Amino acid sequence: MTDTMNGLKAAKGLLRKEIKQRVAGLTESEKQRQSKIVTDKLLSLEKFQGSKKVSVYLHMSDEIQTVAILQHLLKNKECYIPQYIGPKMKMVRLKSWQDYTELPETKWKIKQPADHDVRPDALDTEGLDLIIMPGLGFTTECDRLGRGKGYYDTYLQKCEDMGYKPYTVALAFNEQICHSIPTDSHDKKLDVVLFPDS
Repeated sequence: MTDTMNGLKAAKGLLRKEIKQRVAGLTESEKQRQSKIVTDKLLSLEKFQGSKKVSVYLHMSDEIQTVAILQHLLKNKECYIPQYIGPKMKMVRLKSWQDYTELPETKWKIKQPADHDVRPDALDTEGLDLIIMPGLGFTTECDRLGRGKGYYDTYLQKCEDMGYKPYTVALAFNEQICHSIPTDSHDKKLDVVLFPDS
């Protein structure tokens, strides 16, 4: 069992390195171009249009850019963003663009509510309709490779345990699409992966 787990961990580690290298080769304008295509795909998605409560990640430099999505959500829906405190992640309400601009920046250069900024988790108010998922790698069969901390898989499990089933949408650069990804029982399958060539 342990050998299998170690092998899986090593395989994931290698794949993460490979994907990071591929994404690192993208120019800023290429990232913007692909982000725009993926954003348009998301906004025209029926499930997205029918959702009221949506959470979105605040992008890092190697992820599809989400500022345009964030602006859309703040105007049209209830918008939630991740708040990481130690090993736990909550999805907390973002009220306005000003609320966003005033958030402090983490060491990863992403904005996030400070630890002492207590906001209710979406799970305290009937959960989310849709979660926009970050990740390092994805397959067209909707497998996902995260960064190894398990934040999203744990959160989705929590949703399930409470009887909620949010629709999960991953956003990806073409360079993040993999032929296959090593997974185990903790890795949650996505509902859809959106990328420019999809």
